[in-house]
Amino acid sequence: MTPSTDRNQQLFERARALIPGGVNSPVRAFRAVGGTPRFVQRAQGAYFWDANGARCIDYIGSWGPMILGHGHPRVVEAVQRAVTEGFSFGAPTEREVELAEEIVKHLPSVEMVRLVSSGTEAAMSAIRLARGATGRSFIVKFEGCYHGHADALLVKAGSGLATFGHPTSAGVPPEVVQHTLVLEYNNVEQLEAAFARHGAELACVIIEPIAGNMNLVRASVPFMQKCRELCTRHGALLVFDEVMTGFRVALGGAQGIYAKALPGFAPDITVLGKVIGGGMPLAAFGGPRAIMEKLAPLGPVYQAGTLSGNPVATACGLATLKEIAQPGFYDALARKTKSLVDGLQGAAAEAGIPFAADCEGGMFGFFLLPELPQNYAAVMKSDSARFGKLFHGLLDRGVYIAPALYEAGFVSSAHSEQDIAETIAVARDVFKAL
Repeated sequence: MTPSTDRNQQLFERARALIPGGVNSPVRAFRAVGGTPRFVQRAQGAYFWDANGARCIDYIGSWGPMILGHGHPRVVEAVQRAVTEGFSFGAPTEREVELAEEIVKHLPSVEMVRLVSSGTEAAMSAIRLARGATGRSFIVKFEGCYHGHADALLVKAGSGLATFGHPTSAGVPPEVVQHTLVLEYNNVEQLEAAFARHGAELACVIIEPIAGNMNLVRASVPFMQKCRELCTRHGALLVFDEVMTGFRVALGGAQGIYAKALPGFAPDITVLGKVIGGGMPLAAFGGPRAIMEKLAPLGPVYQAGTLSGNPVATACGLATLKEIAQPGFYDALARKTKSLVDGLQGAAAEAGIPFAADCEGGMFGFFLLPELPQNYAAVMKSDSARFGKLFHGLLDRGVYIAPALYEAGFVSSAHSEQDIAETIAVARDVFKAL
């Protein structure tokens, strides 16, 4: 196909004239892998079709929300019904209450929840709530964990042990991140040092329990146990960013998985997104009543949003949560995901390609490394050039994974055994050519 007949290329050129980089979220631009982004025309089940009409097996799923696949009939029906009743009211609706009830039912750590419109908004609000509830200013985050593009969270690690972070984006003044400490993920010693120095000043520790923004890297059980112990001992709050993992890795989220290894374990505040909106712009944060009642209009911590609890988004999210709560749903999803990961590992091994992979529920990640990394520095050692060749080899043969080395992948209930077998067969050919 020539540039003059490639609709994806034509659309990308039009977009770049009007939209910075031609995209409305940076990773979509294919800068990490090169080439032309695919402009999606429609999607159904486990597939999407691009502007040229080419079909791809989709392992991005809108970066996680499409756990049922695209266009699930009962979700579509719920959304269509909601649309006929009205797009937005700026007033309470019954469906907001129903969605809150569904979330609280499955997450024991959450007694009350506030709905918002994006994961960034939810994480930002959770940090403000933690500071307001504790009366403290400092926060801890971990390098490689992404919590949205709020100023105080766009930071990289400092130059020494438990040092303050430095802005990673222009437009973020150093003084805005002066209360953010950036530590190495899974590093117990750094965590203990940070609390030894700043424990009385720390409002919270925010963490992706299973990180999905340095590909899939999970916090070890001892590390998570130490996070909980230190927060409790020093009066800081433990904030779980489950925008990606919430209702994706298990019905009880990642916190439910850690609670099996650590009886009684629970975060203080949970940040949710993606799956709870079923693909619509919807997110939330929640926790115990005593903390959540610090929010306006009951308490002094202000947070508001004109489109929060949007009636169409809540219809989509509620229908999605009811479907995934069916018995056996996650067992079947986990088996599919494990089958995919095992097949990819086997294909890489046949070709002699260093390859390490992990998965949980409907979420997976892989690295072109001999073993699974435990932190961001180790992730950065992955072979980016070889990944670019792998990405395009898969894409050219109709398999769509994240166009970036540091993003997790997602399997939906709509992916069939045939889809997974086709993916593994394609990967086998691509690995041999690397």
